[in-house]
Formats: sequence, C-alpha cells, structure tokens
Amino acid sequence: MAEGLNKVMLLGNLGADPELRMTQSGQAVLKLRLATSETYLDRNKVRQERTEWHSVTIWGRRGEALSKILEKGSRIFVEGGIRTSSYEDKNGEKRYRTEVVASNIILNGGGRGNGGGGSRSGGGGRDQSDDSEPRDGDFDHGGSDDEIPF
Repeated sequence: MAEGLNKVMLLGNLGADPELRMTQSGQAVLKLRLATSETYLDRNKVRQERTEWHSVTIWGRRGEALSKILEKGSRIFVEGGIRTSSYEDKNGEKRYRTEVVASNIILNGGGRGNGGGGSRSGGGGRDQSDDSEPRDGDFDHGGSDDEIPF
C-alpha cells in the first residue's frame, strides 16, 4: 500500500467556549478543546475514569458558523485528521503541537441550540475552497498568545 491513513473520530464535550480567530489573509479558524472520557476496571476491579484532552481546529465558514452554536459543555462528534506543527517559543526552543483538523462535525446535543442529534456541518458537495487549510503567510509566527502562533 503506497498511501497511509490519517483518520480520527472523537465523541466528547467541549471543555471551554470555542475561540474564533482570523488569519492575516482573513480566513476564519475555530479552536476547540474537546474532552473524551473512558472507563475501565483496574487490577483491583475498581472502575476508573480517564479523560483525554484534544485540540481541534475547524477552518473557514464552517468554523465561523459553529462558533455561534457551540459553547462549553456542547457534545460533538469530530471527524478529521491529525496534524503536528512546530514553532519556536520565547526562549528560541522548538516546540511541537498536535491537533485534530476537523473535516466533519456532528452536533450531538447540549449547548445553546440544544444541538440535535444528526445536525451536520461539513462534507457535502459544496466548494471547499473556504474550508481549506491555511497557506504560507497566514500567520505571524512572532510568539503571541501562549507562544503558539494562533
């Protein structure tokens, strides 16, 4: 097989209100913090819970629309791929950031509009040019906002 597969599917709750920003070229980028939890039995047969936190990015008009609907606590299903980027912090050290770039979001209840299972944002046959990833020059990598370029 010549190609690989980079596919992520997450179902969880937002741990904070979404953060909508615009790139220097005017493209919208929505940042989410998504919590996913699972339970398991430890060696002593005691039920434990483990929560993982995920950074999710949604580009373009889809991100703008979702920023008006989603809020802390909203339950969503995210489909996308993993991206790792690097940047230099204030001390000149190279740092890495791993995030999920969403290609599809399904609202799964909760939030301002009470979601509604099956409401969808994404995919379809519409023009994807506004939802593409950023081009070079979209960000000022000058060390702003917690040393991350967005």
